[in-house]
Amino acid sequence: MEPRALPRFSLLDARLTAARIDDVVDRVVALAQGNGKHYVCVFAVDSLLKCRDNPELAEIANASDMTLCDGMPLVWVGRKIAKLDMNRCYGPDVMIKTIERGCAKGLRHFFYGCDCNGTFDKLKTNLVSKFPDVIIAGNYVPPFRELSPNEKSEIVRLINDSKADCVWVGIGTPRQDFWIREFRPLVDAPVMLSVGAAFNFHAGTVRQAPRWMMRCGLEWLFRLMAEPRRLWRRYLIGNPRFLWLTAKQAVTKRPAPLGKVYD
Repeated sequence: MEPRALPRFSLLDARLTAARIDDVVDRVVALAQGNGKHYVCVFAVDSLLKCRDNPELAEIANASDMTLCDGMPLVWVGRKIAKLDMNRCYGPDVMIKTIERGCAKGLRHFFYGCDCNGTFDKLKTNLVSKFPDVIIAGNYVPPFRELSPNEKSEIVRLINDSKADCVWVGIGTPRQDFWIREFRPLVDAPVMLSVGAAFNFHAGTVRQAPRWMMRCGLEWLFRLMAEPRRLWRRYLIGNPRFLWLTAKQAVTKRPAPLGKVYD
């Protein structure tokens, strides 16, 4: 029996899932044991801004089984405006908790992403060390270019032959979300999940912000200090733009009233 859908709320162009992370993990594990075809997006502020710039991304987010709130500003809107019981569903935490919970269920995991500098090998070593019963069914490291038709066919074959239950996709938003839209009809795995930099974090190749900064909504500052040349535009321009657009939605109630709840 498929688990009950979780409520959603309106923020800019997306309908975000309001949930506590344990409920999300329970749902992912249940879906992974089913026969349907589902996918999960994990969105932060930057993802919502990309939805404003690309309506196709908003369509992908709103058609997902869940579009999780990976950012405290999103959680604050869900709690304060929509009045929903939820917490931050941080992509790396969703991934590691699902893998942990899935060990007892025999879930099989396929990883699509990582760079070519040994990230996947480090990720695999760390996962096996932490969870000796984890089943890593396979992986694929894509090139930094468009895939050829032959490569796409090979990827589908690899994933389907692996009999994976969960396909974790870590190639960054919006690329990973468009990839899932393209491959979801072709892949047999019950659940596909886009988790951004989770592979790098759990491989230990990229440092995570301290938990206190995450709780205070200051992870962006940590990442900006770590990679200023790459991320300055995302945060120094993106964050004020997000605040302006959110305030505008609160006043105009477009494209929907801010925090409107959808069951």
